[in-house]
Amino acid sequence: MHPLVDIIEFEIVAPYTLRIAFDDGAEQIVNFEPVLYGELYGPLRELALFNQVHLDEETYNLVWPNEADFDPWTLHEWPRVVDALAARAQTGRLRRSTYTGSDASRRLFSDPIHALRTTEQLTA
Repeated sequence: MHPLVDIIEFEIVAPYTLRIAFDDGAEQIVNFEPVLYGELYGPLRELALFNQVHLDEETYNLVWPNEADFDPWTLHEWPRVVDALAARAQTGRLRRSTYTGSDASRRLFSDPIHALRTTEQLTA
């Protein structure tokens, strides 16, 4: 299980790109474009839909009208995991599942460590 962090604010800074602030003081600039593939995340390539992102004040997570969301820890660790996630997304092996740890309301885009291990296995 990974640490839990909350998103406290975000700002759209460029197409498909958000500045995200976390409750631990960290901040990331996240370009989502490399992972916007598949049934759930592909529709977010329509910029008008992507720009409808909002912060769910109950789960402290970013969500879109089509119910797409990303685990806050994955976004927190984006520079470390984006290449692995993009590789999985573009091959159709990236999917959302429900997080069942101590905070079941959080959703999981992909466990960053699992994504890295999977990519390492694919490139070995």
